[in-house]
Amino acid sequence: MKTASLTFNPIGENTYIVWDETSEAIIVDAGSCDERENAALDDFIARHGLRPVMAVNTHGHFDHVLGVSHLQQRYGIPFALSGKDRFLLENAQTSGSIFGVKVGAIPPTIDADLDTTTEIRFGNTLLEVIPTPGHTPGHVALYEPSAGVLFTGDTLFRESIGRTDLPGGDYSWIMRSILDRLLPLGDEVKVCPGHGPETTLGHEALYNPFIVEVLNNEVNYKG
Repeated sequence: MKTASLTFNPIGENTYIVWDETSEAIIVDAGSCDERENAALDDFIARHGLRPVMAVNTHGHFDHVLGVSHLQQRYGIPFALSGKDRFLLENAQTSGSIFGVKVGAIPPTIDADLDTTTEIRFGNTLLEVIPTPGHTPGHVALYEPSAGVLFTGDTLFRESIGRTDLPGGDYSWIMRSILDRLLPLGDEVKVCPGHGPETTLGHEALYNPFIVEVLNNEVNYKG
């Protein structure tokens, strides 16, 4: 499995192109927001001879879905998202205006509900769908165990975690997701977050202050 990241839109969101030796590809969290960024995404796909087969989202915040409609129109591919985050699509324009970002076309429907599947398949690759609520109610992570690669969206960043003060956010749940579902995957697992640089789960267990304060019993995240 191969991955590449392109950073898009004023929020600095990481869009991931993921493919394997069959040249089939998925786009994770397509955040391209205008013609120039859409063209950059299309150019990468064309230069590598890829065949996109699905747009997959870790969650429904506007900065992560800005490019999905373009992908659907250009490549005729389905859109996968948790149905629990449908309300975020419906309020994307309003959310974008709060952050000063103009939001164009948003997918009107979810083609594949990640609440009802445990895996994403393309080419010879299988990604496990891991529910990680907290940043949003329907947030998921995508994990490829043989490569040890984890797409965490906005649940886990390098030495930080996703916001829980937005509609549908919950601190207790995001910490349960990180500590109970992500960290047990192993220290060597590479984390590809929705914003900022890559990291590893081992690094976060040692240096992420939100995790360390819980592991040191300084904070009761279940309280």
